[in-house]
Amino acid sequence: MTSVLSWLQKNADAKIAPRVKNMTDKTILVTGGAGFIGMHLCRSLLQAGNRVISLDNYFTGLKENHVEGVEYFEGSTKDVSAIISVKPDLVFHLGEYSRTEESFNDFEVVWDSNIVGTHAVLEFCRTHNAKIVYAGSSTKFADEGAGRDQSPYAWTKATNTDQVRNYGAWFNLPYAITYFYNVYGPGELATKYGTVIAIFKKLYEEGKPLTVREPGTQRRHFTHIDDIVRGLMFVGEHGQGDEYGLGSEESFSIMEVAQMFGASVKMIPNRQGNRMNTEVDYSKAMNEFGWRAEHSLKEYIENITRAHKR
Repeated sequence: MTSVLSWLQKNADAKIAPRVKNMTDKTILVTGGAGFIGMHLCRSLLQAGNRVISLDNYFTGLKENHVEGVEYFEGSTKDVSAIISVKPDLVFHLGEYSRTEESFNDFEVVWDSNIVGTHAVLEFCRTHNAKIVYAGSSTKFADEGAGRDQSPYAWTKATNTDQVRNYGAWFNLPYAITYFYNVYGPGELATKYGTVIAIFKKLYEEGKPLTVREPGTQRRHFTHIDDIVRGLMFVGEHGQGDEYGLGSEESFSIMEVAQMFGASVKMIPNRQGNRMNTEVDYSKAMNEFGWRAEHSLKEYIENITRAHKR
């Protein structure tokens, strides 16, 4: 079994290691626990020796993602207090609507999930005095800060970081806010709610051109799921406050990513809300836990193309 301590001993500077202990023997609620990130997080939390409970409405979560030993509940986060009767020590709140461009078409769903649902989760945490680790969105920092208002998704996520901080100030609620940067890895969706790496992978394996939205120069910091989960485990145990950026220092344009696959490319029109650039600041996670992204997007894609040669 893998624990936080073993990860740290393998990945962090020796001078930082004594400051981090195992996160074990806790009761932990993961909202969105049947989703891509939630599945991997639930598995790692369980392996570290915790009782893990998932609440998911299965909008994008899948029952195939269930991890044996995790307790699963189906329902909306806005009903969390009625569904979850146990008192958790810690809540990882991942269960929100999480697609930028599609959020213009799904505004009612976005509002219900990201505004109403997250407020209910915060009240649940306040009632139980449970620490919340909120999965903020890096869209907040895109295009020199303009990204926070570029889509319903980005605006609701940025608004929720303000709400989480205020709950900490108003009600002394323990919290930590993380920001993910374009997470990829096993278990991604390749649907309209999927990630660009998963969509490119699916198109490549089907022998189709990779569809790149104009202009193709928009840059992203792609971060492997294992790096994200490792960061979440650290933040869950010891993180306090805002600004836990979890992203790879490397960035690539969407066109550069498509070219890594070595496939033909088909340009398609840009969509509203598609940000051009964003910057990663992982210094807080690095300084406190020795965290930095260790996986390479190029190697990940090379493994895909090696396994499915055209």
